[in-house]
Amino acid sequence: MKYRILILFILTLSISFAQQEFKKNATAGFVFLELPVTARGAALGESSITLSDMNASGIFSNIASTGFTEQTHSFFASYSPWIADIKHYASSYIFNTSFGVFGVGFIGVDYGSMPKTKKIAGQRVYEVLGTFNANALAVGITYSRKLTDRFSFGVGAKYVKEGIDIYSVDNFLFDGGMLYYTGLGSLRIAATIQNFGVDAQYINDPFKMPALLRLGLAGEVFGDETTEYKVTALVEALHPNDADEKLNTGLELSWMNMLSLRLGYKFFYDEESYSFGFGVNPNLSIPLTLDFAYSDYGRLGKIMRLSLQLGVN
Repeated sequence: MKYRILILFILTLSISFAQQEFKKNATAGFVFLELPVTARGAALGESSITLSDMNASGIFSNIASTGFTEQTHSFFASYSPWIADIKHYASSYIFNTSFGVFGVGFIGVDYGSMPKTKKIAGQRVYEVLGTFNANALAVGITYSRKLTDRFSFGVGAKYVKEGIDIYSVDNFLFDGGMLYYTGLGSLRIAATIQNFGVDAQYINDPFKMPALLRLGLAGEVFGDETTEYKVTALVEALHPNDADEKLNTGLELSWMNMLSLRLGYKFFYDEESYSFGFGVNPNLSIPLTLDFAYSDYGRLGKIMRLSLQLGVN
């Protein structure tokens, strides 16, 4: 009973906090933190905060999910060739102890090299002076703990930095989340607050952080962990501080916990819409999972993502 009261308190506090702090500012910095990281989450339309079997990859969706891991060690890596030849990398590691689950995570974005030019006075041409680079990174630590067989919470802190040529800006941000099995069948609820921090300043221009409140609901509509087939439905509401509210949905069909087919659809986005993918778990002596996702970004093109996860029981 006391955990239900705690969960209701956290949800009420999150919504109240969002109404006061998540004001629409039209723009925010460090937007690379809003990119999907895991192939499984991307294939499900980024509706993954209610999944409790994410292991190390859960650091990037809902830290609380790592509290449900059954592995002692878990390592995750992901790569995506993003829009406009941008390269997006991510990796994480968690260690499960009797005191809770500790983790570290990394996100890197390489925007590539671009020509540096200077306008020639009195002419309509530019002189090429060389090239310059742009990149971004986030490095963080996390902690989660399963308080009961139904409830887990997680918190994290990360250092973020973004630079272009000789200019750069950095900041410290915080994440938090909870995941709760309601006891009504397999129904679970989850909430996260991501990328919360004070304003930063690029040269002389201050800007907001890409703070995001997510509320999720999920459950098995057919089968469970003990059956040959399992179908999981997920829905997730997003409340960002730099855009209108959005809705993500996903559906995952699993066979023998070895092969998973996934579909996702996003509502109220300008370009993003459907996504799909699959996951393979060959049930080796060392847990290994390979995930692939394909996402439609409308006029911006198609995005593919590949993720690999290893574990030690």
